[in-house]
Amino acid sequence: MFVSVKNVSKSYNKDGGFLIKSKKKILEDINLQINKSECVGLIGESGSGKSTLSRIILGLEKPEQGTVEIEGESISKWIKQNKGNMSVVFQDYTTSVNPQFTVGNIIGEPLIAVGEYKDVDNRIHVLLTKVGLPHSTFHKYPHELSGGQLQRVCIARAIATEPKFIVLDEAISSLDVSVQAQILQLLHELKDDMDMTFLFVAHDLQAVANLCDRILFLYKGKIVEELPSAELVHAQHPYAKKLLTSVMPLNIHKN
Repeated sequence: MFVSVKNVSKSYNKDGGFLIKSKKKILEDINLQINKSECVGLIGESGSGKSTLSRIILGLEKPEQGTVEIEGESISKWIKQNKGNMSVVFQDYTTSVNPQFTVGNIIGEPLIAVGEYKDVDNRIHVLLTKVGLPHSTFHKYPHELSGGQLQRVCIARAIATEPKFIVLDEAISSLDVSVQAQILQLLHELKDDMDMTFLFVAHDLQAVANLCDRILFLYKGKIVEELPSAELVHAQHPYAKKLLTSVMPLNIHKN
């Protein structure tokens, strides 16, 4: 087992009136596992708790109860021992990058952070090719790129250190449908080409079903269904069934 989430719960304080505070339960008794080299989709509507869960898995927040382990180690210990082996691609690509950095600076950032200074420029050019961007992009600034191009830059940055684990947190939801299809195709190619483990967090079952090996449905803070992507027709929970009725195939090649 690569990632193991056990009995994770999380609440936030909310204002319940004068001098009174109550807690709102965001996640309740979450259990999930992700195998090495697997791509798992976590789907849930706005407010379901999926972003909170992804932050807990990334080690950015602590659970109120429960544990998160990677390769048998606590998340905090694993991160300290595995610099550069976890990365994330966020939804808002515009605020994910420094607008004063060139594309070369942006992609090279994680390499420098882990002390890999050798042949950095050539490695960046290889990454640009890998994500389908021309070499001339190296010297451009974020405002000179389209949304799809900038998200490709963010993906190149995320894979620069060849991490073991990548979290894609609503990574395509801000893009036009045609660009979404292109990014999904790119993610398929990277998934097939690189030995990485993915967690793809989204609210769009259409995108998740086309990329992931297995899908978890998060509803009101609980995982209510878990199915291989090839067996979605067997979904039993009403929320999962409702999402299935809205799925239309994208033009994505999936082996």
